[in-house]
Amino acid sequence: MPLPPPVFADILRYMYTSTNLLDIAKAIAAETAFSGEMRCNEPMASHTTFKVGGPAELWVRPQGDCFPGFVAAILGQARALGIPLFVLGGGANLVAADAGIRGIVLDTTGWSGGAGWEGGSVKVRAGTVVDEAVEAAAERGWGGLEFLAGMPGTVGGAVWMNARCYEKQVSDVLMGTEILDENFQRVWVPCKAGDFAYKRSPFQKRDVVILAAEFRLEKRAAADIRQEMEAHRQDRKEKGHYRYPSAGSVFKNNREFGKPTGKIIDELGLRGLRIGGAQLAPWHGNIIINTGNATAADIRKLTEQAARRVKDALGIALEPEIIFVGNWEENG
Repeated sequence: MPLPPPVFADILRYMYTSTNLLDIAKAIAAETAFSGEMRCNEPMASHTTFKVGGPAELWVRPQGDCFPGFVAAILGQARALGIPLFVLGGGANLVAADAGIRGIVLDTTGWSGGAGWEGGSVKVRAGTVVDEAVEAAAERGWGGLEFLAGMPGTVGGAVWMNARCYEKQVSDVLMGTEILDENFQRVWVPCKAGDFAYKRSPFQKRDVVILAAEFRLEKRAAADIRQEMEAHRQDRKEKGHYRYPSAGSVFKNNREFGKPTGKIIDELGLRGLRIGGAQLAPWHGNIIINTGNATAADIRKLTEQAARRVKDALGIALEPEIIFVGNWEENG
């Protein structure tokens, strides 16, 4: 795909302001057979599992086959005009600032499905819900993705984070990833084990958009696949992942600490610690929940306080797994 030219020559005259973002996106949409949604001042609380976050100046959700072309064009214009652009998946590991997100939020969830089943692998679009991909594989008698059963978020987000659970991580089954690279080219990136680490992928250091991922599968007895999937879903339920709005684990686990982060926090008596409407879950030290009226600032302050208390008591520096995005300098 060639580098997208300016959609209209006079667009380059725009200076970035919130008042013309919609005009810019509409102009690009007109040239790329756009289908989907775009709205100004869209609340991020509607697009994150924590259910917090202020407005995105412009939220855009391209849908269907227009996605790659539209995304390449809007990325090009954003770069040319200095417009901030944030790529959103399922919002499952995210805290958006109460003051919102400047610029464009590109929602990838309209780019879903499109699975290509070829022998022992499947290629899935990045906006596909992870659990739906797992279910689709199981229905066809293919195993390999069971460890992801019940995980919220999208395939693209899982690849970007190299999601890990139940002693497996995405890179264990990932064959390759299709991306829009820094030059807006559609490129296939084979998975190399050395490029991935615990909760880290090479895409975290690159200004790219994940389009699709291909996973290695294996034939298994349908009953065995289903049993493992349901066991993982039940385990997540018992750990309270779905009781309140949350993002699952707040901090990464580090084997050098000698025990899981949740246990470290529990042993310091921090379960139940609360700031505003945010609380360290009474049943699990490594989950922060929105009890109903939490703000993004509450969640961030509680994350920082928990990390500080652990550091002061044990000298251990916890690394947050959740990502804080948006306009925090105006968060108050």
